[in-house]
Amino acid sequence: MLLSSAPWLALLATPVLSWLPGEHKEIYARDSTNLFNNTAFGVDSSSKRWLQASGKVRGVNLGSLFVFEPWLAETEWASMGCDGQASEFDCVSSLGQTQANSVFQAHWNSWITQADISQMQSYVLNTIRVPVGYWMLESLVYTSEHFPQGGIEYLETLCGWASDAGFYIIIDLHGAPGAQVATNPDTGQNAPSAGFYVDYQYARAEQFLSWLTNLIHTNSSFRNVGMIGTVNEPIQNADTVATMRSSYYPGAYNAIRTAEQALGIAQNNYLHVQPMNELWGSGDPNQYLTNDVFLAYDDHRYLKWANVTVSQSAYLTNTCNDNRNNDNDTPTIVGEFSLSVPDDVQWTAAWDPSTQQAFYTQWFAAQVTKYEQDTNGWIFWAWKSQLGDYRWSYQDAVTAGVIPGNVADVEQGACDGY
Repeated sequence: MLLSSAPWLALLATPVLSWLPGEHKEIYARDSTNLFNNTAFGVDSSSKRWLQASGKVRGVNLGSLFVFEPWLAETEWASMGCDGQASEFDCVSSLGQTQANSVFQAHWNSWITQADISQMQSYVLNTIRVPVGYWMLESLVYTSEHFPQGGIEYLETLCGWASDAGFYIIIDLHGAPGAQVATNPDTGQNAPSAGFYVDYQYARAEQFLSWLTNLIHTNSSFRNVGMIGTVNEPIQNADTVATMRSSYYPGAYNAIRTAEQALGIAQNNYLHVQPMNELWGSGDPNQYLTNDVFLAYDDHRYLKWANVTVSQSAYLTNTCNDNRNNDNDTPTIVGEFSLSVPDDVQWTAAWDPSTQQAFYTQWFAAQVTKYEQDTNGWIFWAWKSQLGDYRWSYQDAVTAGVIPGNVADVEQGACDGY
C-alpha cells in the first residue's frame, strides 16, 4: 500500500471520473457526461500538483500556524503575550502592531519547521492542509482590523519545504473577511456576529483568492499547491448563507479561473476549487456552479459534536457505516477529523487516552479505512498541539503507538463486526 511519488492527482471517486498518469488525463466537469481529453501536455516531473493515480490523500492540518487557535496551544499563546486574548485580532490589538508582528513571526518560524515536514514524510503522509486568513494579503486589511503582518514570507518557505519533500498542498481560507461564524477564534477574530455574508466581504475574499492563485502559479515554492479551499466551515444553515452559494461560490470560482486565464495556464494545470460539501449543512455548493471544471469538496467529521450515542461500540458502528460521500459531491476529501470525544466524558475511565489506546487505535484505523473507501482520502486535525492529548495531535498519536509510524501499516479489519 505504499504510495507512489508520481506527479499527478488521481481522484477516483466514481467509475465515470478517472485521472490517468503521464500523457493522458481527463478534465472533470461536475456534469459527468461532460468529459474531454487532453494529451501530451508534459507535466513537470519536479512538481506534485497531481497526486499518484493509485493512492489516496493522507495528510495533516497545520492547525494554529497561520490562524492561531488558542485552545490548541495555550502555552505558546501565553508565551507570545496573548494570554487572556480570544483571537489573533484581539492579541494584535492588545500588543500593538510592531510587537505583534515580532511575536507572531517568531511563532511562525518555530511552530512548523522543516524537521516537522521531514517527520511527516517519514510517516508516509502525502498531503498538508494549511489554514490561512485573508489578512495575508495585507492591502485588504482595513485600518479598523488588526492582524499580524509578514505571514506570506513564512507561507512561501513552508510550501517550499513541502514541495521539496513531495507533498500535495491544500491552502484553505480559514479566516474570511468579517468572519464566517460568530465568536469563534478559528476565524482569526472571534467576531460578535458573522459579517462575511455581504457583497463587499465576498469581494475582498475574491481578491484574496485571485492574488493567491497568481502567487501559486508564478512562484516555484508553491508548485505543489493543487487546491484552494474557498471558505472553512461556514454557518450550517442553508437559508442564512443563501448568498454565499448564489454569489460568493461562483465569484470565488471565477476569481481563481480568471487569474489563471490571465496567466495563460492550461486547463489541465488549473487548481482545484474546494467548497464545503452538502453534508456540512450550508446547502448544496453546486446550486449555482454549473459545468465548472476541477471542483473538489471538503467534508469535516467530528463525532465529538455529532448526534451519536456516546459509546466505543457506537462510535465504531457509526464510523464504519457512514458514507461521507453520500451527497455525491465528488471528489470529496475528509479535510478534518480527530480522535476526540465529548468534553463531558473525554477523561472518564471508558475514554481516557492513557488506558484506551486499543480503542483509539481501532477507531483511527476505522476512520481512515472508511474515508479511503468512500472518498478521496483524509486529513487529520491537527499535526501537533500542546494539549498533552494525542486525540488532537497526529505527532503525539504516533509517539503513543495509536497511529503507526508508516500509515500504510494501519490496522486491518478495524470495521469487522461493525
